[in-house]
Amino acid sequence: MVFGYCRISKPTQNIERQERNILSSFPNAKIYKEVYTGVVLSRQEWQKLTKKVRKGDTIVFDSVSRMSRNASEGIEQYMELLDKGIELVFIKEPYVNTINYKQALSGGIELVGNDIADVYIEATNKVLKLLAAKQIELAFEQSEKEVMDLRQRTKEGIETARLNGKQIGCVKGSKLNIKKEAPAKELIRKHCKSFGGTLNDIECIKLANLSRNTYYKYKREIKEELLKE
Repeated sequence: MVFGYCRISKPTQNIERQERNILSSFPNAKIYKEVYTGVVLSRQEWQKLTKKVRKGDTIVFDSVSRMSRNASEGIEQYMELLDKGIELVFIKEPYVNTINYKQALSGGIELVGNDIADVYIEATNKVLKLLAAKQIELAFEQSEKEVMDLRQRTKEGIETARLNGKQIGCVKGSKLNIKKEAPAKELIRKHCKSFGGTLNDIECIKLANLSRNTYYKYKREIKEELLKE
């Protein structure tokens, strides 16, 4: 079977682009998707998927950055799934697909039966394997670096704006923009335990990036809306 895995780290991000990219190449892929942040410590959909896949199945990602949040975690998961016989496909980084990695490992030179020559051949084959593994490692490290660079640029941009006297965030006492209210309420309805979700209030506050007062205000309003339905 072919599975697709999509992940976003912020509720304001659009997950549809990842899903569209996967389905354009693998129309029959069964998609698993989720919002995963530092608040949600376990990726529930990812856990479900890794338990479901069997030897010979394929998992497709839009990019290596969707598989993990950091390089070490990504490399570990890659090798674990590879050992289980799972094929991994990365649309934006096809050079690290498991099929290419396995080809690199099988592309070694056969021993010739000569003690001296075989020492050199074995050393050459070892180098080929190390190069293939390093290529995978570099792909995950580059992905992690891009995320860190983006965060740093955002932080610097905010600091520059602050030094130039621009307002950062909402003015105290001002009403939140309606554009933020609607998606925040949707997240609360979907993930809060009070409405059938799996997150408690503290986790929902962090996920929706709200103050406690605003969160509980939205929660009351949601309850009132549900009573009217």
